Amino acid sequence: MSLTAWFHCFSGIAGDMALGSLIDAGADVDEVRRLLERLPVGAWSVEPQPVLRNGIAATHVVVRAPESAIVRTFAHISGLLEEARLPDRVLDRSLRAFGALAEVEGRLHRRPPAQVHFHEVGGIDAIVDIVGTCAALEVLDVGSVSASPVATGMGMIRSAHGLLPNPAPAVVELLRGAPTYGLEVAVELTTPTGAALLSTLAAGFGPMPAMRIEATGFGAGARELDTLPNVTQVVIGWPADEGAPPGQTVLLLETNVDDVTGETLAHTLGVLLEAGAHDAWVTPIVMKKGRPAHVLSALCDPVLGASISSVIAAETGTTGIRGRTLERWPTPRSSGAVDVEGAIVRVKISPGRVKVEHDDAARVAQRTGLPLREVVRRAEAAWHRQHDDGDPSSPLPSA
Repeated sequence: MSLTAWFHCFSGIAGDMALGSLIDAGADVDEVRRLLERLPVGAWSVEPQPVLRNGIAATHVVVRAPESAIVRTFAHISGLLEEARLPDRVLDRSLRAFGALAEVEGRLHRRPPAQVHFHEVGGIDAIVDIVGTCAALEVLDVGSVSASPVATGMGMIRSAHGLLPNPAPAVVELLRGAPTYGLEVAVELTTPTGAALLSTLAAGFGPMPAMRIEATGFGAGARELDTLPNVTQVVIGWPADEGAPPGQTVLLLETNVDDVTGETLAHTLGVLLEAGAHDAWVTPIVMKKGRPAHVLSALCDPVLGASISSVIAAETGTTGIRGRTLERWPTPRSSGAVDVEGAIVRVKISPGRVKVEHDDAARVAQRTGLPLREVVRRAEAAWHRQHDDGDPSSPLPSA
């Protein structure tokens, strides 16, 4: 069992705020510096400073680096990270964060991710923020990360591309599928670096998970805000021993449709499963004015949220999709095969149950003229004979 970290993003999150919260929670800054010193980049310094934000004691991390006209690409930064010989988990987490930034920026600017020019997020300070956060997680030996719903600001912000809406387009894309909410604060509460770290490190979003708390810390942003403390909190602890074990984090995506035919819905279910959804289903409902309609639901890994949403929108023409993060506890199962009337029929085996693959059974029923339920009965009986013979791993029953 390893430690878990939960980021409380009630004032958003930025790279320096994430790093500051972990140092405030006990990550040895000298150990973090030693890992950062492996980066083959120019001179820089990391200085944690104790500050107060609306009465909350926090750590503000100041990263100083000489100004440079260098505009790095994702390929350039990947090379820097690979050359640094960082610990495997630090390298993987850092590459995933920059990879998410490159993918999003590529979509926004219609360029291949490897050719995306990082402006603000390619500077040494941003590299130090992201790699430093991953290094601090390693120093604390944090194995899993989750986060609260993420606060964002409003208004306009200035960037290398000029004025942009707040939250920035990259932030909105990076947090696709995550629970977010806006505050009436004309400040960039959540930055692309903070959103990239959350989108790639967080296994789920929601309230603080059950844990035995070991440490907590607050990382401060550079600005003082009148209406709320400009800090990100991290809570670190051991997952609770009691209750249900942590499940597999999944994303439930749904849409209501009242103008899609049954044939189209059935086709969409098949496309969703081919696209990688764990499951997909349709539920009849009644909408306003008594209109008959359906809820189309899909369950998938959070990393597939964007692609599964695109499939739903493309196949149904819906104008809105909702989602929420859940946990599931799938029962382990294995696969096997039996012989029925000279044909191979696949079966799925789980504790206390054998389920015959419908398509295989239907094919045998059509070829032999046997009722489908008789083929299923024979397949189940064949597997049980094989199991009773003491060789359940054999693909075919003994003669």
